[in-house]
Amino acid sequence: MQFFSSNFKLGILGGGQLGKMLLSETKRYDIFSKVMDPNKNAPCSIIANDFVVGDLTNFEDVVNFGKEVDVLTVEIENVNTDALEFLENKGIKVFPSSSTLRTIQNKSAQKDFYKKHHLPTSEYSNYSCLKDLLDDYNNGNFQLPAVWKSAKFGYDGKGVKILNHKDDINSLSDVECLIEEKVKIKKEISVIVARNEACEEAFFPVVEMEFNPSSNLVEYIMCPANISKELETKAYEIALKTAQKFNSIGLLAVELFITENDEILINEVAPRPHNSGHHTIECCLTSQFDQHIRSILNLPLGNTAIKIPGIMVNLVGENKNEGDVVYQNINKVLAIPGVSTHIYGKKKSRLNRKMGHITVVNKQINEAIKIGKQIKELVKVTA
Repeated sequence: MQFFSSNFKLGILGGGQLGKMLLSETKRYDIFSKVMDPNKNAPCSIIANDFVVGDLTNFEDVVNFGKEVDVLTVEIENVNTDALEFLENKGIKVFPSSSTLRTIQNKSAQKDFYKKHHLPTSEYSNYSCLKDLLDDYNNGNFQLPAVWKSAKFGYDGKGVKILNHKDDINSLSDVECLIEEKVKIKKEISVIVARNEACEEAFFPVVEMEFNPSSNLVEYIMCPANISKELETKAYEIALKTAQKFNSIGLLAVELFITENDEILINEVAPRPHNSGHHTIECCLTSQFDQHIRSILNLPLGNTAIKIPGIMVNLVGENKNEGDVVYQNINKVLAIPGVSTHIYGKKKSRLNRKMGHITVVNKQINEAIKIGKQIKELVKVTA
């Protein structure tokens, strides 16, 4: 099939920053893009060849959108999987598949998947409601501290709580959920795996993630991760096996814990371009966005080798009340050598909303990290 400068249509469900960065690649290749998002002012709205306002969780909206494209992909997991399955049965290529998305949408189902396929993850228990969880605790079947996760609809640090005392349990939402063992973590890392229908596989270099303790959002991504060769190899093996068991086509971002005993455990996965791969635009020979396009169109996969080390700094809203965004001191950052600034195009800032990112590259990773952390203190996203 001819994808470039042709009648081929690539559909993307979700029009946020991930979609915007995917569109930078479709523009480069002259691939016709059609995007659907519920927000008429989403970042993709002024870039896509065709932009449609629609509900990603509505069966009819997704089906009507998907019928008009040749290949359909997502930049967000919260989409109607029944609609995706319907489209698959009509011959539309959908990546990731409806079955993969169904499993990943539910964190309890994710954990069961890892257990079924002998993939390393922390100990856990699933619960259909808060009463069952409380009964299990009162019967001594788990101890605190522990990690509580909502089975559905959690994202960007939401739907996750550390439970230290019984009072913390009483304050939880009465929803389907799971309790995870609170493992002692030395580092959090990520590996992004790419696979296409021709059975080609590639993975990006392991990165190290540093989180903001108050928001539980990723604050920094360091490439490459400061880990031993042995742990690096083990991380690649686990991530690749995970992607194979899902039979994923496209990207699969695999977030991993390195414990104090140097065990590697799977935390969560995402079947799309991921925040832990934004640095690849500047740091790697092929970006994650280029690789995702290559993967879902069954094109040859790109070389993922590091061109130059770097750190990615997330820019998130710091204002409690939503308002028109202001990027303080951004001009000072633009004057620093090795800095690339990405503004996502969201006009309104609010607390912990992802608004952009900055990548700092340097032949010396420690120097890049030093500059990146200075930038984090300098740039403020407010309203």
